[in-house]
This record gives sequence, structure tokens and C-alpha cells, in this order.
Amino acid sequence: MILSMTGFGEAQSQQQALTVAVEVRTVNSRYFKLNIRSSDGFGLLDTQIESLVRKFVKRGTIQVQLKIQRERTADDVRINAEVLTSYRRQLESITDAPATSEPVRIDALLALPGVVEDYAAARRDATEDWPLVEATLTESLKNLTQMRRDEGAAMSADLTVNGRTIVERLEKIEVRAPLVVDGYRQRLTDRVKKTLDELGVNVEPHDLIRDVSLFAERSDISEEIVRLRSHLDQFEQILADDGSAGRKLEFLVQEMGRETNTIGSKANDVEIARDVIEIKAALERIREQIQNVE
Repeated sequence: MILSMTGFGEAQSQQQALTVAVEVRTVNSRYFKLNIRSSDGFGLLDTQIESLVRKFVKRGTIQVQLKIQRERTADDVRINAEVLTSYRRQLESITDAPATSEPVRIDALLALPGVVEDYAAARRDATEDWPLVEATLTESLKNLTQMRRDEGAAMSADLTVNGRTIVERLEKIEVRAPLVVDGYRQRLTDRVKKTLDELGVNVEPHDLIRDVSLFAERSDISEEIVRLRSHLDQFEQILADDGSAGRKLEFLVQEMGRETNTIGSKANDVEIARDVIEIKAALERIREQIQNVE
């Protein structure tokens, strides 16, 4: 079953004081492109995150948003006494001036940069939290895959309908093709007979046969029909198989378009031309749809 490149998945987990929330979004793109946004201090996990994402997504633009929160305790912060003392000394020297009489407030000192340090962040090793992050990310990727699979099923149904349209038109062309030569032979015979009656001259039968044979050779589309039918069989097989199919389908549609153009140019028949137009319209619908197939 084909997969859509568009999807969304999320998951959240909690273990003791650690909470992990993950959101994954994907949109269509020709190549694999990953953007990761994670909480401060967890950038070291980017390589492991990408490795895990690649197991679920082969192509497209992927956005991973990772939020990690840990309950804080009193031991998680430290006051930098050296910085605090420096601030106090400088402020006291200002307050001793005649124009100033306000005392130095401790809460104002604590708000200054560098006084209160996040000691927990400095001592935390992000890799220690990877097991919970991995489990949560995996769950979100599974949810993403399910959404992509559901949308892929709808896309597959639409692609199948268009594929059947091409098959039906191709069958009409296959039936019509031999009649084109017969029609040309009859028209040529009628014109020659009329000319002979008017001018009173004769023409050798083998000359007519040669002309009809040349026309039949130029307008022979049997090989193109066989190749296009083979492409359609492959098309149905790819839709039924699992895995990344977008690029295969792009190539196949390109080849089907080439065979269809050749049929249209060689057939030299109005009815076949109408069927060719319908096949091209179906191929264009398929081409637009597979832009979102992984």
C-alpha cells in the first residue's frame, strides 16, 4: 500500500520527573529533509532522532518538535556568590553617593544575569533521557504512519480508477487499430477506381498493395500498445506493494506518456485520437496525485 507524504503524529510520555512530548509533521518534497526543534540541552540527540525518523519516512520534509520538561527541585539551581558579591559591591558604591539613598534590594540582585544558575542543566546528560525520548518519538512516528497510510489508501483508490480509465481506452485503441488500415485500403481503392474510370487507365494491383503496406507500417502501434499495457501492469503492482513508490510511479507515468504520444502521432485516426486525449487526461491526474506519494 502506498503512503502519502503528508501526515501528522504526536505522542506524550511521562516517567518519574521527566515529561516528553513529540509532534511530527510531514509534507511532500522530492528528497528527505529533516528539521528538528528540541528543548535546550537536547541537541545532542539530533543524530539518534534522525536515524529513528529515517526508519519510518523515506522521502519528504519532516518537522520534529521535541519538548522535554523535568520537575525542578531546590538542588537544581545555584547562586553564584562571586557574581552576587560583585553586583552588591558596585551597587553599594552607587547608593553611597549623596543623590541616592535607596538600599540595595536582594530580589533585584537575584534577577541580574549570572546570579542564579541552572545547575541541573549543566550536570544533565541528554543521552540518559534517550530511552523515554525514543519510545515517545517511535509512538508519534507510528501515529504519523497510520495517518499517511489512511491517506495513501484514498490516493491508491483514485489512482486505480485513473489506471482503469487508461486500460479501457487502450482496449478501444487496440480494437480500432486494425480497422484503420482496412479503412485506408478501402478509401484508397475507391479513389483509384474513380480515377481509373475517369481517365481510362489501368494500375497494377501490386502498386496498391505496396502503398497500403507502407501505410500499415507507418501507422503500426502494436508495439506501443504492448509496452503501455506492460506499464499499466507494473502500475497496478506498485500500488499493491508496500514501501516507497513515489519515484517509481513518476518514472512509470513518464514512460506511459511517451508511449501514448507515439500512439497518437502514428495512428492517424480521429477515434484513436479521442482515446489518446482521454488517456493523457488520466495520466495528468495521476501525475498530480503521485506528487504526494512517498
